Amino acid sequence: MTTLGLWAVKHGRHPQENIFMTVSGKSTTTGKSATTTSAEASVIERLKACQKIVVEASKTQLVEFMKQFSEALNGLVSEAKTDQERSKANELLREFNEKQEVLERYFCGYLGEGFIKFKNKTLSTETGEEKYNGDMLSLVENADLEETIAIASITRRADAQVSEAMWALNQRFAMLNGGDKVEDKGNPISPVQFCESLRKALRKLELNTKAKILAYKQFDLHFIPGLVDLMGEVNSYFIESGVLPNLRYTPGASSHAGGGSVGAGAAPVDYEESFEGVADEAVMQSAVPDMAGQPMSPNMGRIPGFTSPVSHGPAQAPDPSLPTQQYQAGLVGAIRGLQNQLGAPQQAAGYAQQPMQGAPVQGAPIQGASSPMQGQPIQGAAVRQAVVYSNHQLVSALQNLQTQATAVTRQFMHADDGAVAPMQPAMIAQVERDLTQKLREQSEDGTVDGKDMHTIDLVGMLFEYMLSDDNLPDSVKALLSYLHTPFLKLAFIDKDFFEETEHPARLLLNNMAEAGTQWVSNDGSSQYEIYPKIKAIVSRVLEEFKNDVRLFAELLLEFSSYTKKIARRQELMERRATEKVQGEEKLREVKIRVNQEIRARTDGLELPSAVLLLLLQPWSDYLAFVLLRYGDESESWTRALTAVDDILWSILPKEASAERARQMDLHDSLLDVIETGFETIGYDQAKGKKLIEALVSLQKMALQSKRVEVAPAPMRDKLETMAAEKAGHTDFGKDKATPEEERMVENLKMIEFGTWFELEGGKRLKVAWYNSKTLHYMLVDQMGKKVAMKSGLELAREMLSGAAKVIAGSTKPFFERALENIFHSLNSKAAEGDTANAE
Repeated sequence: MTTLGLWAVKHGRHPQENIFMTVSGKSTTTGKSATTTSAEASVIERLKACQKIVVEASKTQLVEFMKQFSEALNGLVSEAKTDQERSKANELLREFNEKQEVLERYFCGYLGEGFIKFKNKTLSTETGEEKYNGDMLSLVENADLEETIAIASITRRADAQVSEAMWALNQRFAMLNGGDKVEDKGNPISPVQFCESLRKALRKLELNTKAKILAYKQFDLHFIPGLVDLMGEVNSYFIESGVLPNLRYTPGASSHAGGGSVGAGAAPVDYEESFEGVADEAVMQSAVPDMAGQPMSPNMGRIPGFTSPVSHGPAQAPDPSLPTQQYQAGLVGAIRGLQNQLGAPQQAAGYAQQPMQGAPVQGAPIQGASSPMQGQPIQGAAVRQAVVYSNHQLVSALQNLQTQATAVTRQFMHADDGAVAPMQPAMIAQVERDLTQKLREQSEDGTVDGKDMHTIDLVGMLFEYMLSDDNLPDSVKALLSYLHTPFLKLAFIDKDFFEETEHPARLLLNNMAEAGTQWVSNDGSSQYEIYPKIKAIVSRVLEEFKNDVRLFAELLLEFSSYTKKIARRQELMERRATEKVQGEEKLREVKIRVNQEIRARTDGLELPSAVLLLLLQPWSDYLAFVLLRYGDESESWTRALTAVDDILWSILPKEASAERARQMDLHDSLLDVIETGFETIGYDQAKGKKLIEALVSLQKMALQSKRVEVAPAPMRDKLETMAAEKAGHTDFGKDKATPEEERMVENLKMIEFGTWFELEGGKRLKVAWYNSKTLHYMLVDQMGKKVAMKSGLELAREMLSGAAKVIAGSTKPFFERALENIFHSLNSKAAEGDTANAE
């Protein structure tokens, strides 16, 4: 039985299939970046240099890999035994050839991102074999298993080939990691990083499993061998930079697979500068667009969401690659340990300092204290024997506060939206002060147990994080903040609240936070009546939750069922909009291709207006029709393009008799082709006749060796601009992009489908689809309806001007993000305390 099933049975409920649905959410990391010290700047410089070496070398190696992979796919076409197999093989070949640039961009982007994760101490890349241990093997998809086997095989062979170089790199990267041990899975240049980057990049292409396995084979043959030289180049850079220049490989002393830390028994350390970490803002300078060597300011062209909260303190963060339950349990354990290390938090009046283990001791309540946050008795105050408040007293005091909150919010909760003023968020610190007052009313001589103080502090930090989460609209923050008191009471009633990953109350909070992010805007508007639904849930918790925690399971089932139906409806609407736009974009791609073919032949030539009009309008339409219907390898496409060349040649003055003879032979057939093209697209007969007559007149002048009258520059510019705009070049004729805008456009290419933007006024739009050829982004609203198609340059300019921003972060649920934030906050505080003590 699952953890959730056990919880349901324990609380008298029958486990129901699919009762609890976690809606994944995104967050924006909050917190202050550390000031970049000279040591940190040195680390940043080395990380950027290594990143540049790796990416540039990878681009070179990818050329040969992609050439060989293309030939291997072509071999599949030749080996096909049926027309169906041949057609599928041709589709695979075409897909790869068309998206080689996409593959390279994402492959190098993922490699570059590995350096950012290394800086944040979150890089831990596995081959994927760990997923298939034990009974899990029977449940996995064959496609994923085949890929994992291929990657694991490549990685093992590569590890053996580069063992000495990897050992040295692990030692040297440990110097950039504050001296902490670096293993292969945490080294941004280890073979597994290249394999995993390829796996993720291949997902951007529509290739079947057979083609992917073929890709891994070619990658093993034509890319991996180059890692020896690449790692040698990086080690050479480290030596030149003075990072462990005298390091010597000692087989058996420290296996490269295990990493090894720099310390006693290690090779001589000539590089003694201390690196404690790299500031988020500085390392973001080393993101993918900077790989070309262009410097970036911290916010120039930056897209948030690629970094995680990071801290440097005495506690070791749990491995984020662990299963969710283990990872969150590890976070809670680490937080508890840090709370004990830091001692009881700064306390409200009447909260006595307790030993770290939380055993009751004699307290010193404050009598008549003027500041409720003081933790020491006022001089001269009477000191009495303190009694530790019982769990029942705490719950009773919180119930009274909850009743007060219900009364305060009742008018808003039961009013129609807009009928009353917007709700203000609950003041978390005020709740703690009010709790102090309620406890005093029960006993002025009481004190709170240390463990209970930690629980109060932890729930407070959870909701403080929620109020600072940029993902959540302000209206949703205000609503959810009133759950602080019920959730604090719940933490005392159900001691497993923080330990159970699938606790219904946690899942309910996750789901409401995600629904608020997805369907409520900062301007207060919402889709699908989500905001009233969240309001109703909060109202029921305030009014109905006394001590029966089963209420949360009931509310979770109700809310999850509601949002699940909405998600299905939105997904269907979004898919339909995407399919329509993909068809439109296909036509746009064709028109752009046609415009490029025409311009490639006409640019630099002095041409009359009639010829420009013919080629840029009706004949371009005919070329688009042929390309869509028959493709660029058809005879029809070749004939249509040849007609363009013939038209341009036919109006040139003819001096030689051979040229005149050829023109006479060409005349009738060329006119037949043009007339057929006009008829095919249904071009206006009168206009078509005038264009053909004008062309014939120009051809006669050419036979007489006369030069034709060229189109005036303004008219030509107008015709070319109209044709470009019709083809889909929305930026044609506008101001060229600045270097800063170009870098932002490059950054936007790395955005995943599903990324949310927030526009001025609080409106939120999502990237539902992106065309890598035309650089157009399809934006949908919170209902899944298409709102706009924007070019990359348009989006870049809006972001740089502040008119739009990315709502970025991770796909982790709200509760997990909050625990991460709390852990890093406490860890940093503990580190500051250690530093102060050392001084």
